[in-house]
Amino acid sequence: MLEIDGSYLEGGGQILRTACALSAVTKKPCRVFNIRRGRPKPGLAIQHLLGIQTLAQLCNGKLEGGYLGSAEIKFYPAEIKSKDLHIKIDTAGSITLVLQTLILPALLASSPIKIVFDGGATDTFFSPTMDYFRYIFLKILGKMAKNENGSRSVEVNVIRRGYYPEGGAKVEVKVFPSKLENINLTERGSLKKILATSGASELLKSKKIAERQLAGVREAFGKLKLPIEEKVEYYQTQCPGSQICLIAEFENTVIGTDNLGKLGKRAEDVGKETALELLKEQKSEVCLDKHLADQILPYLALIPKKSQVTVSEITNHCKTNIW
Repeated sequence: MLEIDGSYLEGGGQILRTACALSAVTKKPCRVFNIRRGRPKPGLAIQHLLGIQTLAQLCNGKLEGGYLGSAEIKFYPAEIKSKDLHIKIDTAGSITLVLQTLILPALLASSPIKIVFDGGATDTFFSPTMDYFRYIFLKILGKMAKNENGSRSVEVNVIRRGYYPEGGAKVEVKVFPSKLENINLTERGSLKKILATSGASELLKSKKIAERQLAGVREAFGKLKLPIEEKVEYYQTQCPGSQICLIAEFENTVIGTDNLGKLGKRAEDVGKETALELLKEQKSEVCLDKHLADQILPYLALIPKKSQVTVSEITNHCKTNIW
């Protein structure tokens, strides 16, 4: 059994998600201890617990120590079986973080898998926004995961958005059997466009929060002649919230940044900060932004052939996954 210290370096949930996902794929049991020791509230939070519980269902495995606040788990995987999965989240747990646990093993199933989320948050703190997941992560994943039918390996249908603290999202995800292939992303090519998606709860429409976030983006870009495509959306949600995601599409890759609205913070400042971060990423002339590198590492680890990618920064999340 592989023994993994969850307090290493970053000491968050990334170690747990990666360990269990790779355990399911390789069929090697693992023990993860000191789970999230580097966090203010150590142990399993709801999104971590639901992720590994559902993973155990997916691979007909056995989970020991699976309860909220648990600092140690043992995961015994078996055979990955295609099945429909229903995940009910009564809090604002992050849907994208749960998906980080499930997507990799689901891709290697023998037939399509449908994952339905009832509740939870599409856009919450300390996790990728749903737009980042859809427009950036899945775009790069599509370069590695090849569906035999030539269609997308992962399809996402966001039926209802959910924000912190109430959640209440509804999302359907379909994962199709795919073969992992190596990638070489060292030259990004010329910039085609920047897609700016700005969304908020209908409760904030009268304050024009989504439009003001985009105004902050335009202010940050200033006189730079960038090809920008703006998208404004408002949603029916259980509680107020907003998000923005900037996706820079190049000939060979995509990079991006995202951010969430916060009570007491001007919407314009939210957009401006997101844009300045994108300009920093763009200036680095790399093919992957700093937040994406750690997310694709588990996939690269399973590809026999050598892959090459350039990243703007090796974050602690990335160093942790490399370890």
